Amino acid sequence: MAVQISNTPNPNALKFTVGVDVGGPATFVAGRDIDDPTAAALVAIDGVTSVFMTADFVTLSKTPDTSWDVIAPLATDLLEQRFGA
Repeated sequence: MAVQISNTPNPNALKFTVGVDVGGPATFVAGRDIDDPTAAALVAIDGVTSVFMTADFVTLSKTPDTSWDVIAPLATDLLEQRFGA
């Protein structure tokens, strides 16, 4: 299954459904120690402020001044590599 991106009520958050268990529930915040390699890689994307992982999806939050046009393709590629989507 390819990663599916869905809007959320928050314009600064997107839901990335990967179709397999991602673990969690767990929230990872930029600037804190992150022990999950996938979450660490996602938070390392410029503009990403937090990662929420649970069930078969990951929700990313970003700064208001960063564009999803930059973040979404990078996050999708990373999630497809990690979860074999």
